[in-house]
Amino acid sequence: MLTVVAVLLTAALLSFGPANGSPTAYAQTQGEPTTMTPQGITVVGEGSSAVEPDIAVTNIGVQVANADVRAASDEAEEIMNAVIAAIQEQGVAEEDIQTSGFSIFAEFSPAPAASEQPQTPLYRVSNNVNVTIRQLDQVATILDAAIGAGANNIFGVTFSVDDPSTAAAAARAEAIDNAAQKAQDLAQLTGLQLGNVVSVSEIIGSRGGFYASTGLAAASQAGLGGGGGPIAPGQLNVNVQLEVVYGVTAAAE
Repeated sequence: MLTVVAVLLTAALLSFGPANGSPTAYAQTQGEPTTMTPQGITVVGEGSSAVEPDIAVTNIGVQVANADVRAASDEAEEIMNAVIAAIQEQGVAEEDIQTSGFSIFAEFSPAPAASEQPQTPLYRVSNNVNVTIRQLDQVATILDAAIGAGANNIFGVTFSVDDPSTAAAAARAEAIDNAAQKAQDLAQLTGLQLGNVVSVSEIIGSRGGFYASTGLAAASQAGLGGGGGPIAPGQLNVNVQLEVVYGVTAAAE
């Protein structure tokens, strides 16, 4: 009788586990095969789409120096008003001209000897505007007009695309194809069967964006001349990177 009770108690403990509620660990049956389910393959697909720029952005500035700070400020304002008017006369819209910086800097000469009177500082006043140019064949003409009106600082010309969505879509399609090829290669190398796409995410800020291509067109071919020097818009590439996760299964033997 005691033997039967002991067997029943042992069976109960195996069925329900310890009384404290801790999880029960079950031993693997001898001879049962052990299998591991693959989690997936993650790759980064890259795509690029060439596009012709349709806008140019430049920074145009005026700098004036005067021992009288008020006089310097007034002169800089007068010249900048003339520069903006000259730019607008070339067809640039008011909303495409935006102040990007205004500063007043006091420049002091080296410290005088003790016997000399302190020197009056020279005040430098700078006023800058960002200008978006939508007619690329007018870039050089607009810069010339700004210089003629008194601008004495021009900080580069950057070409871009006003609406890159079409080019970006083409680059994404190429990135998906590139990711699929990479994933297939990895699956074959590791003996796995490639499944469906589990997730896709776009990588922002790594290598995406616009890149000027090599071999820019000559200014004479683009029709962009002018006294300020040749301006060539060239070509841009819209680059996209996508992180793609594919499901996988063990390949059939």
